[in-house]
Formats: sequence, structure tokens, C-alpha cells
Amino acid sequence: MGSNHWLEVESMESNGKAQERKQRWILVTGGAGYIGAHTVLQLLVEGYSVLIIDNLDNSCEEAVHRVRKLAGECGENLKFFEPRGEDVLVVICPSLCLGDLCKVDDIQKVFKLYRFEAVIHFAGLKAVGESVSKPLRYYSNNLVSTINLMEVMSKNNCKNLVFSSSATVYGQPESVPCTEDYPLHVTNPYGRTKLINEDIMRDVHHADPEWKIVLLRYFNPVGSHPSGEIGEDPMDYPNNLMPFVQQVAVGRKEVLTVFGQDYPTRDGTGIRDYIHVMDLASGHTKALDKLFTTPDIGCAVYNLGTGKGTTVLEMVAAFVKASGKEIPLKYAGRRPGDCREVYAATEKAEKELGWRAKFGIADMCRDQWNWAKKNPYGYRGHQELEVHAQKFIKSEPLSNRHWAL
Repeated sequence: MGSNHWLEVESMESNGKAQERKQRWILVTGGAGYIGAHTVLQLLVEGYSVLIIDNLDNSCEEAVHRVRKLAGECGENLKFFEPRGEDVLVVICPSLCLGDLCKVDDIQKVFKLYRFEAVIHFAGLKAVGESVSKPLRYYSNNLVSTINLMEVMSKNNCKNLVFSSSATVYGQPESVPCTEDYPLHVTNPYGRTKLINEDIMRDVHHADPEWKIVLLRYFNPVGSHPSGEIGEDPMDYPNNLMPFVQQVAVGRKEVLTVFGQDYPTRDGTGIRDYIHVMDLASGHTKALDKLFTTPDIGCAVYNLGTGKGTTVLEMVAAFVKASGKEIPLKYAGRRPGDCREVYAATEKAEKELGWRAKFGIADMCRDQWNWAKKNPYGYRGHQELEVHAQKFIKSEPLSNRHWAL
């Protein structure tokens, strides 16, 4: 599939629709992060006006500058937020949105700037291993931020919300693929914060039916924008498979550890549903369209995945083919809480959102490698990254330093 496929968006077919969307301000929390940045770019290209609030806990200012550049003329519709004392400073560039959802004042200042039509809520801590060792940090941050956000939204009569949930709410399902009505069972504090947030949103809608909410449960995002200008850049030790693979490929790590080679799968390794981050980004704009066109949507949930399961070794082999780099492996035992096989049923999203994943594993690995070879140390320079990594290694228990399936 051609690398310019991301530009083939509905808004380009209708100047009228693009102009209508330009009048819609969308607040994106955590918009400087991996999925957030790609989604912000998609929103801009489709004609929306976007304001980001982010505390940069696990993201980088440079990502937002690159998004604005990639968006071309549409980048003029992107603004950043930075609170300063009692005043509010809105900066188009070069400063960045420093705002913390755990501080109600920061959110209130944002809502004084524009009348938002909807909020896409990405912000939150997301490392499974860290959530096990620091559960209070995860409960405090991920739940308080959501409650604060929804309270301010309600006071400002902004009741359209797209929430970044996760397939972790399914735990280890009894069968696959997972449909949206499967029993929910989480195995770690991170997943539990996602499920509790979902429950909060269902309760809020039940109490006030004016709320329209879409919960997007996505599986394993990988890949990058085809330009290679934005991609996944973990601030600390990688928690997911593909960032670790790419760090081995560029020489930052010596070997990839595969946890578990005795699962009852076709090659003994775990199976996951990997989805291209650009497909995921388009899923969020489809969710917005659904909110704006469906008065009785209520609180709806959709899986975003490919509907296909890929083993760890198959994914590594695909990356080796795309990059031409060998990835040395070593095997370790299964980790507690890891699932054997999880992938999505996608029929509901296809039918109700008009969304379907378009990119395959080869596309994901091609774009992941393009990002990695252009940015071997991510958005930051080598020295800055090494200083940050040493601080992390000294503070983090060894048991938490592994990537998660």
C-alpha cells in the first residue's frame, strides 16, 4: 500500500465539510504522545481545529512541532496550551502545552480559550509493569485526571467524549476474537484504571443522557507515520514489543527477550492483534463523526484492531524482512498475567463507524523501520537520552524493565 494513503481522507472530497470541521474545536489530552500525535495529525488533515494539553510525562515537545509541519497549511489549526500563573498563554509555536489534568485549574484555563465540540482523552500512565509496582500512582493519576476533565467538561456544556481505552480490559478471554460484549476481566492496575474509567463514563451517561461517549478499545498499536517524522519514542525502558525490536535493530540494545515459548500457539509465543497507528488515528476521527451525527449514541464501545492474530516471532520476522537487520533473541519464562492469545472482533466498528484497518503487518514494520532509521534515538539526542535512561535504571526495579506483549 502506498505511503501516501493517509492523505486519502473524506474531508478532501468536500471543501464544505472541511470548512465545517474547521469551525469545530477538538481538545486532545495527551496529544504529544505516540497515538495522540498521530491522531492530532489526522484531525488536522481532515479539517478540524485542535488544541492539545499535555504534561509531557512520557512525550516530547518535538513531536508536536513535527505534527504541525507535516500538516502543512492545516497546521495553522493546531494550538498548544501552557498555563502561567493566573494568566493563560496560547502559543502556536515554538512553546508547548504544559498542562496537568490532575490540576483542575489547568483544565479550566483551557476551556476559557475555546468552545470545544468534543474531547479526545488519551492522557494517562500506561506501563503495565510499573502499574504493578506503583499502583497508587496509576490510580491517582489515571482516575483523578478523568474525573477532573469530565467535571470541567460538564460545567462548560461539552459532553462529547472519545476515550482511549484498551484491550487489557478483556484479560485472557475464554475464546477469540473478542467481541465488545465479552466479560471484562483485568489482570493489572493499568488495565483496572481503564475499566474503572469506562465504568465512570457509563455512570455519568446514565445520570445525564446528554453525554455522548465513545469508548475505543484498541489492541497493540505499532508503526509510524509513513514520513518517518513521528513515531513511538518511549521516555524510559520500552514497555512494548516493537520499540524494543527497533532499539535492537539500531544497536541501542543487544538482544530481544521473548517471554514464553511454550504457549499452545503455532510457534509457542503469544498472539496479539497488532494495528497500524495510522489506522488507529483514523478510527478516532470516525468516532468523532459518529458522535456528531448520532444523537442517541449513548455510551458506545468499539474494538479497534485488525481482527487477525500475529505471534511474537511472526512480528519479529516481519520486521527483519522490512529492515534487513537481524534481531538476536533470547528466551525467558512466561510472565505472570501475560495472555496466550488476544485479538479483536471488528465487525461492530466496520458496521457502525464505517471503519476498517487498511494496513497489514508488512506496512507496520516498514513504517516502524523508517521511523527508527531516521530517528535512532527518537526525538531527542543521544546524550540527552542516555542521561534520562541512567536516571530511570537507578530508580526502577529490575523486574519492571521488560517489554510487555
